[in-house]
Amino acid sequence: MKKLSFVLITLLVLLSACSGGGSFLSLEGKWKLISYGDIDNPTPALPEVDTSINFELDGQFGGTVGCNSFGGAYTADGNQITFEPIVSTMMFCEGVSDQETVVLAILSDKTLTAEVDGNYLILTSADESSAVVLERDAFLSNNFQVAVFASFLE
Repeated sequence: MKKLSFVLITLLVLLSACSGGGSFLSLEGKWKLISYGDIDNPTPALPEVDTSINFELDGQFGGTVGCNSFGGAYTADGNQITFEPIVSTMMFCEGVSDQETVVLAILSDKTLTAEVDGNYLILTSADESSAVVLERDAFLSNNFQVAVFASFLE
C-alpha cells in the first residue's frame, strides 16, 4: 500500500510539473479556436461554430474549422511546431468558409512558433504577421490526464 501511495504521489507531482509554465511545450489535448488572422487585428472565431484542434501524443492532429474536418501530422521541437500537409474534407458551408480558408492557410505545411500561455496556445507565422489563438478545453484535457493516470495503474 505504501508503494502504491508513493507511486501515486510521484505521478501527480510529475503531471503537475508538466502542466506548469516550464520549457516543456504540452500540446496534447483539445484546443478551441479563439481568434485567427492578422496578428495586429485578429478575427474572432465564429460563435456557435465548433472549431477546434486536437493534438495527439503520436504526432497526429485533427479537428474542424467550421463544417469541414481536417487532419495531418505535426512535430514539435522546442517552441517550434511543424505541420505536414493537411488533408481536409471539401464541403461548402455558407458563412464559415473564410474562417476555414484563413486558419488552414496559416497551419498548412508550415513551421510556426508555438507559445503556451496558461490555457492559451498561440501559433504565430514565421514572419509574425498572422496567428491562430486557441484555448485548451479544460474538461477534455483533465480527462486526458486522468486516462493517462488510470492506464498507468493498470
